[in-house]
Amino acid sequence: MEAVIIVIALFFLAFVVLGAYATVKVVGAAKRGVDRTIGQARRTVEDHTLRAKSFAQVGPAAELAQLRLTLRTSMRATQEALYAGAAEDESLKESVGLFERLSVHGRELDADLKRLESEPDRATLAARLPELRARTEQIAKSADALRWAARDRARRFADDDLGALSAQIDLEADALRHWTAPAGPRAAEEPVPPPITPPGPRRGHPWQKNPRPESTT
Repeated sequence: MEAVIIVIALFFLAFVVLGAYATVKVVGAAKRGVDRTIGQARRTVEDHTLRAKSFAQVGPAAELAQLRLTLRTSMRATQEALYAGAAEDESLKESVGLFERLSVHGRELDADLKRLESEPDRATLAARLPELRARTEQIAKSADALRWAARDRARRFADDDLGALSAQIDLEADALRHWTAPAGPRAAEEPVPPPITPPGPRRGHPWQKNPRPESTT
């Protein structure tokens, strides 16, 4: 009897531990989701603010806002393209590593540009703009190169797959057209092919429109 009680207690303890672990995982996932949503909302607001500054202000302040906007847009687009492609193409992992190293320089530059937005000495700010502009162009150009190379690679694989698929479909279409038996006296000696089985119900595709119901009038 004591052994039964011990086994039941162990099972109960195991269920409690598993329940606590599952709860921690769910809470952690929810917290990460909330943090990600808040981060995306914050970035969106900041991007809109920078765009408004680039149009509403003039001189060095407007150019600082435009440089930050250019940098952030290029880095974010490249990050999304590389991370999405690396999930399907492992050869992009090295590119992701290079982008992460580039991101360190991008974050440093974005921080410098953000600090200079409140710089009261406009003459000093105007003197630093050429160097800041060159850094922004260099980082954005490198990010764009990685992004377009990843997209070109994905499109090349898609084109190759489409070409092979088209060739297979052409062969299948030619085979499907040979449904008639050969004419002449040998036709009677050759076995009659089985009748063509009518196709079953066609599967729907997301690009097809739903069939319109017949009118009852």
